[in-house]
Amino acid sequence: MFFKSNKDTTDEVKELSVPLIPLRDIVVFPHMVVPLFVGRDKSVKALELAVSQDKSILLAAQKKAKTDDPMPDDIYRVGTLGSILQLLRLPDGSVKVLVEGKKRAQIKEFIPSKECFMVKVAEIAEETDETIETEALIRNVVKAFEIYVKLNKKIPPEMIMSVASIDDPGRLADVIVGHLLIKLQDKQAILELTNATHRLERLYGFMEGEIEILEAEQRIRNRVKKQMEKTQKEYYLSEQMKAIQKELGEKDEFKNELNELEERIKNKKMSKEAAKKAKQEFKKLKLMAPMAAEATVVRNYLDWLLSLPWAEVTEEKKDITEAEKYLEQDHYGLKKVKERIVEHLAVHGLVEEMKGPILCFVGPPGVGKTSLAKSIARATNRKFVRLSLGGVRDEAEIRGHRRTYIGSMPGRIIQSLKKAGANNPVFLLDEVDKMSTDFRGDPASALLEVLDPEQNHSFNDHYLDLDYDLSKVMFITTANSLQGIPYPLLDRMEIIRIAGYTEMEKLHIAKRFLMPKQLKAHGLSDANLEIPDGAVLALIRRWTREAGVRNLERELASVCRKIAKEVLKRGKDIKVSVSAKGLTKYLGIPKYSYGKIEEKDEIGVSTGLAWTEAGGDLLSIEVTVVPGKGKLIITGKLGDVMQESAQAALTYIRSRADALGIDKDFYQKVDIHIHVPEGAIPKDGPSAGITMATAIASTLMKVPVRKNIAMTGEITLRGKVLPIGGLKEKILAAHRGLIPKVIVPKENEKDIKDIPADILKKVEICFVEHMDDVLRQSLALEKPEEIFKKAQEKEALEIPAAAQNDRVITH
Repeated sequence: MFFKSNKDTTDEVKELSVPLIPLRDIVVFPHMVVPLFVGRDKSVKALELAVSQDKSILLAAQKKAKTDDPMPDDIYRVGTLGSILQLLRLPDGSVKVLVEGKKRAQIKEFIPSKECFMVKVAEIAEETDETIETEALIRNVVKAFEIYVKLNKKIPPEMIMSVASIDDPGRLADVIVGHLLIKLQDKQAILELTNATHRLERLYGFMEGEIEILEAEQRIRNRVKKQMEKTQKEYYLSEQMKAIQKELGEKDEFKNELNELEERIKNKKMSKEAAKKAKQEFKKLKLMAPMAAEATVVRNYLDWLLSLPWAEVTEEKKDITEAEKYLEQDHYGLKKVKERIVEHLAVHGLVEEMKGPILCFVGPPGVGKTSLAKSIARATNRKFVRLSLGGVRDEAEIRGHRRTYIGSMPGRIIQSLKKAGANNPVFLLDEVDKMSTDFRGDPASALLEVLDPEQNHSFNDHYLDLDYDLSKVMFITTANSLQGIPYPLLDRMEIIRIAGYTEMEKLHIAKRFLMPKQLKAHGLSDANLEIPDGAVLALIRRWTREAGVRNLERELASVCRKIAKEVLKRGKDIKVSVSAKGLTKYLGIPKYSYGKIEEKDEIGVSTGLAWTEAGGDLLSIEVTVVPGKGKLIITGKLGDVMQESAQAALTYIRSRADALGIDKDFYQKVDIHIHVPEGAIPKDGPSAGITMATAIASTLMKVPVRKNIAMTGEITLRGKVLPIGGLKEKILAAHRGLIPKVIVPKENEKDIKDIPADILKKVEICFVEHMDDVLRQSLALEKPEEIFKKAQEKEALEIPAAAQNDRVITH
């Protein structure tokens, strides 16, 4: 840009080759002396090169301050040719340099250099219009600068005198612009103006804008100051009033309570929604009479809001090695369960906001489901709360009652969190399968929101009527059976099955955990009581029959009570050793007969295996025939599925009558009675199908069933044996009953890996696919392999030879 000037601009333009420093967030003008901190390698080398020559260097601004390695296109073409006054190297490798701006210069060409930026520059000649208008502009700029300095406290007042003494319009503009808080692009635009008068005009416009902003800031400060003075005055008078009331002995309890509530609301960290609600309720409370019924309701509501842990958390441990240690200390065995818990905690440690599955421990009573949850809380350093859902039938137990009801309260979830005092506890929902439904609602449906990781960040309690974040809570549920849990609720949980303990596991648990606990509880020591391993095993086998260890602990407690009585009578130094035979002295006659199998092979009596909530159990099935007209009688409180299995078993036997050597018309002459002992206990399920079929076949064939075999499996009309559930519990039950051989469906072979190796050594497992195989192995025949041979030969003769290749006989 060129303007008409009084000076002669026809002189030859002088070109120089100088190093270049790209500047961030600053524009250096002529006549300015500024300190710069230089850290980039290219810039430091440019300084070194300039010092080694004539100390001249070009200072040009970058277009973007964030660019660490600028290219030529990233640098403005107009800069200031400067001189290095002082250079100081700092310990971190950077350089502090003091430079003085000399003249404007324009970059003509970038000289290739790997070390630093080298440029060819041409000095820009100054242009000045020496007119009356320029003189007037100088005076206005100086006057505006005086006002600007008075409003902006960051510029020393001495600058006014320095600026007033400058006559040259170009220099005046360059000196003042360095003190203005304007954008870098605006400063660059002023630098590129070669005409001093135009530069002053642009500068004057910027100064007027800055002065308006500073005056507005001044007005705001004055308003705030007056408001603060008023607030301080009110506070002072309020404090005086309190002092007077204290002197006079007047105390308004309601006002004191309001003040305390107000202070708690201010200091309590809550969600925005909760804080807004608390302030609204407090405002209503201030307008109410102290004795009003509604005032009590509002006060209780505010107490609940302020006592909940909205932001309080306990610092969580994420050391899975320590978690494993705690789990091993507190529980014996349960290897797979522990591995799954440690995996869950490992993922939780890596993902802060984990929306993972809700764990559900399913297993018989006494196997340690609740204590596992306590161990998880201990391992993660979280608070532990437990909520028993057994018998809960009211939806309001979970969600709370609305405030319209007298005596309404939040639900048990919110109450438990208040008790915990932190919003990230381990929350155990115990006995989740024992909930029921009636006209008051369905608590299981209310739990859907609580146990859904996608929804529970905004759990809405009816009493609070606010969203509460449950996403940080680690929910764990327990159940004895999955049958009582609705499918939508089951779908939100990951099932971890905890089967019953083996005898050896129970022995170790008794020695490591139960005995020390009971000795301490009864004031005894190891010196007072000794129970050898043989005696503990006898106690497990003959006084308990359970999957867990709860009754075992009760029996040990009973022994300890008797010993405590002897210690008091005979002195604290006595030592009692309880042998297997001596247990009857302390516990009475044995409650169960261990390993009681039939003394001999019997006709019509077979042993099945059943799954119960307390673990596996032996199931004896009896069948007898009496003269009649083919009626099937079923007794023993059997469910519909089990009765249908009995009918399917009978139909199969009828279809194989020839092969089994039974009269084809037997069902027209006799009634068949199937009975399952312990008739007061309900029984159901299809897994006793092959057991009933074996007992029926034994009765009709008059062939005994082997006493040392137990079996489980569902039967079809074609004689196929279908898979069943609860295999581990059933095998453990056979082991407890000293049965050496168990018949199970072939398709259950995959479940064998869950059974302990020491059990598999003692129990032989036979896999079968067809009922014919079951009869061969279970009936006490001299030549079991020939049981169906004649029938198969007869069938083969009846089938045409051409079709024999297409027939498949399943064994």
